[in-house]
Amino acid sequence: MRGQVLGVDRRTGEGMVAGDDGQRYAFTPEDWAHRGEPAVGLPVDFEPRDNRALSIFPVPAAPGSVPVAAVAAPTPVTTSRNRIVAALLAFFFGTLGIHRFYLGRNGSGIAMLVLSLTIIGLFVSAPWALIDAVRYLLMSDEEFAARYAR
Repeated sequence: MRGQVLGVDRRTGEGMVAGDDGQRYAFTPEDWAHRGEPAVGLPVDFEPRDNRALSIFPVPAAPGSVPVAAVAAPTPVTTSRNRIVAALLAFFFGTLGIHRFYLGRNGSGIAMLVLSLTIIGLFVSAPWALIDAVRYLLMSDEEFAARYAR
């Protein structure tokens, strides 16, 4: 019978298949008869027995069709900038806005540079830079890349 993988528990390898007959069938890792791992949305061929799916094989994709995994996988965002370098620049040279220029935020970099020319401005730009340094350190690499990619 043909069907589609509904879900897979990554820890145990157990999952569910929706058959073309409208029924749901459970499976275990031992029922998966192909190298690799089942993926959600993968079309499969299996042998139904009671409420179990046995001898599960992925259905080969038709020529010219796009695999489900290729459609569902988002492309990761990357950046040439490093969040640790940005944090160090913010901590050591932050009042001058150097870290902002490094990240391509030229407008706020100029504002910090102008603020640092006065004593009162230093009281504004110093905490601003320290907060930026802590934020960069707490941010994940993915979030940093998404926010500061050019």
